[in-house]
Amino acid sequence: MLITTQDQLTDYRIVKTFGLVQGSTIRARHIGNDILAGLRNIVGGEVHEYTKMLAESREQALDRMKAEAEKLGANGIVCMRFTTSTIMSGMAEFLAYGTAVQLEHSAKDN
Repeated sequence: MLITTQDQLTDYRIVKTFGLVQGSTIRARHIGNDILAGLRNIVGGEVHEYTKMLAESREQALDRMKAEAEKLGANGIVCMRFTTSTIMSGMAEFLAYGTAVQLEHSAKDN
């Protein structure tokens, strides 16, 4: 599956558009991570627990979006984006979305 934030891919042409696909996950903070984050807030530095949680959330949302595109018969996603939103205190949604397409490798003119 080819995925890009652009509206097209070099050396490929879009032969069919399936439409919007998305994948999301909602994550809640863990009290243990909050305690560690509070301590890091005092001394400074990266909050590794949250970095890991966000990376896992991005991957899960991306995997779900790709699965939805594959069900439609797509082999690519263009105009892909990530977004987040707060659901409630300590809980957030991570969303990946884009346009599912059928891509065909285009021959270069010589």
